[in-house]
Amino acid sequence: MKSCRIFVVALLCIAVIAIAGAGFSASSRVRARVSAPVRNFEFTYVTKIPAVPAEAKSSKIWIPLPQSDTYQAISDLKIESPFPYARHRDSEYGNEYVYLDVPAAKADAPQEVRVHFQVARQEHRVAVDGDPSVTKVSGTQASAGELKRFLQPDRRVPLAGTIAELSAEQTHGIQDPMAKARAIYDYVIATMRYDKSGTGWGNGDAIWACTAKRGNCTDFHSLFIGMMRAAGIPARFEIGFPLPEEQHAGAIPGYHCWAEFYVERYGWIPVDASEAWKHPEKKNYFFGAHDDNRVQFTVGRDIRLDPAQQGEPLNYFIYPYAEVDGKPLKLESAFSFQDRMGSN
Repeated sequence: MKSCRIFVVALLCIAVIAIAGAGFSASSRVRARVSAPVRNFEFTYVTKIPAVPAEAKSSKIWIPLPQSDTYQAISDLKIESPFPYARHRDSEYGNEYVYLDVPAAKADAPQEVRVHFQVARQEHRVAVDGDPSVTKVSGTQASAGELKRFLQPDRRVPLAGTIAELSAEQTHGIQDPMAKARAIYDYVIATMRYDKSGTGWGNGDAIWACTAKRGNCTDFHSLFIGMMRAAGIPARFEIGFPLPEEQHAGAIPGYHCWAEFYVERYGWIPVDASEAWKHPEKKNYFFGAHDDNRVQFTVGRDIRLDPAQQGEPLNYFIYPYAEVDGKPLKLESAFSFQDRMGSN
């Protein structure tokens, strides 16, 4: 009888533990994997849809969505739309987005689509220098098939000619892929300057960046990625939004982008060359780390949507894209965040 009571108590304890585990938040799941800084916040993405001209037939709209991965947990995602919508993914990178096909007769007045979600964003750090204080020793692994695309050129990131010559020059005599990556990283930071004056910047044109030697995060990382791929090292473009480190709520004026490169014994390694330029004291940190003050939305360049857009592939995908009767229509958008209790 006594053994029977012990058995029942044990079952009850297991049940309580299971229920408690099921109730963990997204933040708890991130924290359980590794001890690293985690920022918990809410994010709102508003797309403003203008009235469609009376003579138009329809408008098609694609709005990017964030996804959970090893370093960010997305939860409680809500989409508020006055029109029916569907969620789709592009076939090349797997980016997810909201798709709306709105008849002109139903879009005779301005409307809004609001996307709201919660994020637990974890620092992504790889111990590329063997620093014992870095808990995360290796990055996410990938197959040869997955890496193939990230060795190929993009429309604005050619690998032949100037970029290939520059990459060969900066990595001359270096055999180790990690040492090559560091040489390219150091060159980009030493040569470029963060400068959004005038025109030409922000397109992620590696040749323009190489010539102008200035630009924003898109330009910094396009040059970095082009030189890396030309050196035979897979590298990929990622884009999302930055969060002010010392601010706990407010509007976000625009996007931020960064990069990752792949070395077999480490996996994917994070890099943020433009932040390293802005914060020279963190130059070593950002070669091997992305801090937790960000949220990622999409990966890649030259993005072909599904259902397919009639215009050219998207240079990158962070703002909403729309077409009215097959012609691109620029949309206004607004972004804001608010830290949640327990955020580091």
